Amino acid sequence: MEMPVKNWLKMFLTYLHVERGLSSNTLKGYEGDLKKLCKYLDKRGKDLATCEKNDLFLFLLEEKDQGRSEHTLARRLATMRGLFSFLHEEELRSDNPTEHLSTPKLSKKLPHVLSEGTVNQLLDPKELPEEAEVDNKKMALEMRNLAMIEVLYGCGLRVSELVSLKIQDIDFTRRTLRCRGKGNKERIVPIGEIALGVLSEYLDNYRDFLLSKNPTDSVFLNHRGQVLTRQGVWNILKKWSQERGVKDNIHPHKFRHTFATHLLEHGADLRSVQEMLGHADIATTQIYTHLSRQHLLDVFQKAHPRCREKPQREEKL
Repeated sequence: MEMPVKNWLKMFLTYLHVERGLSSNTLKGYEGDLKKLCKYLDKRGKDLATCEKNDLFLFLLEEKDQGRSEHTLARRLATMRGLFSFLHEEELRSDNPTEHLSTPKLSKKLPHVLSEGTVNQLLDPKELPEEAEVDNKKMALEMRNLAMIEVLYGCGLRVSELVSLKIQDIDFTRRTLRCRGKGNKERIVPIGEIALGVLSEYLDNYRDFLLSKNPTDSVFLNHRGQVLTRQGVWNILKKWSQERGVKDNIHPHKFRHTFATHLLEHGADLRSVQEMLGHADIATTQIYTHLSRQHLLDVFQKAHPRCREKPQREEKL
């Protein structure tokens, strides 16, 4: 007996759960994507049995027009490919309409980066108070913030990597950090002398003032001695930048963009930057070359004698 089309989705999800062993959260993601597809097809008078490649492409196009990210569109496509491949193998469909189907092209926005002057403004510590007026905990928070920004900018870490950093991840002899990126992949990142010095000062002389009765080996702690959260880092950066008169919208990932761009502008090769950022694909890192090209163009226009602003010619009398 042929299975009704309305049961195909349930059959596919059962297959993913029983035979592929996918988690309940992953299954919910698949189900959500495919229910959106079925709802779209129903509006067009189609279903999983009658839809064609063009219907699927138009579905992705509508999703793009609604502002879905490139990541979301890619996931929708992967989900559809999984479904129609399954239906084809089960002989519920004679074809696979997702063959040669691709997501609509998205125009990539170039990330905004901080100027070197703005970075220096953010990393300029306030004048230290007189010793008699020192509030140890307040000073500890100040030094934590400075060390945190030095590490974000100096190593290009993601905020998740920053808050999960442990004391044993720092190699002061080799001047490197071990961080855990996406997929729990570890990588070794060099850290500059200035950033390492500030980090060492914080760990040696100030971090103990933040420790609670339940000590932890995490590097960055909040005022209660607990591990700093990603939201906590965001709030700290916002307040820190306002106090220093920086008008840019400061967030943790902007330091990662700035780290990569400044390295390329000062002569680093793309492969090295890719490795330091922990990008699996160099194409992800290449977005920063567009930014450094703009920098080179600015330098060229300022420096080349044929690009300088020409003086106005005097009118002949």
